[in-house]
Amino acid sequence: MTAALLAVIPAPSPHDSGVRDIATLSARFAYVTMCLTLAWGVLSATGWIRRVTGHEALRGGHIVLAAFTLATGVVHGLSYLFLDDDSFGFFMLLIPFAGGGFARHAAGVVGLELFVAVSATAALRRSVVNRSWQRFHQVSYFSVGLLAIHSWLGAVANGSLATVWLGGITVLTPAVVLTVLRVLPPRALVRLGLLDGDTGRAKPVRISVDDKKCHRYAICQAEAPQVFQLTRDGQLRYLRKPGAKQVSQVQAAARACPMRAIQLQGAGQ
Repeated sequence: MTAALLAVIPAPSPHDSGVRDIATLSARFAYVTMCLTLAWGVLSATGWIRRVTGHEALRGGHIVLAAFTLATGVVHGLSYLFLDDDSFGFFMLLIPFAGGGFARHAAGVVGLELFVAVSATAALRRSVVNRSWQRFHQVSYFSVGLLAIHSWLGAVANGSLATVWLGGITVLTPAVVLTVLRVLPPRALVRLGLLDGDTGRAKPVRISVDDKKCHRYAICQAEAPQVFQLTRDGQLRYLRKPGAKQVSQVQAAARACPMRAIQLQGAGQ
């Protein structure tokens, strides 16, 4: 009886097997980088990275990890469009439960779409009030939860990845990040663009902004939101004498400004 059933079910073509291998590999990369993005974001927000290394975490490192997660996640989803058996259509990858899809597929679709939305608002942050953006950014935690559910249920259904292995990645990622922060010298992480080069012991600085050069991109606000604020009417407000604890963020904002409109005086500037 079993042999008869196997004879009825056609074996996947080499093309479809290759496509599914690409989908599986991209899903694994996306899951690992998603865990790294979450761990780095939480450790940055709670101040753990500064306590361990003595340096502030750069927002750019978090963005790079999130971008890699988004890219591999999109590759994972779009790869199913290239299957010869037409088991997945374009609308199934955009609309939850379209074509009678499973709950695990819907969780992946919604999770990835929310992740894209949060990433898009991060890129357009200068047009969003900072407090409103921070509230919307919290949606990313919900999207990570949905993507984790999608990964776990998909692994169980397909048997392509042991659940113990997935659990190990999830639990060990924060521990690995903290171990790397503790073992690697901070200057190596500074060169990688993950940490700010200043130790936070700098003296206070005085800020001035050249209004003729400033194009209101709000990159300074992204690096130092407690110092720089872009108002609804397009005016840049900033603290001329920030506190010593904010010096490293201010210096990062000055380096990140594409128009070089921020001048700093003091703290060895």
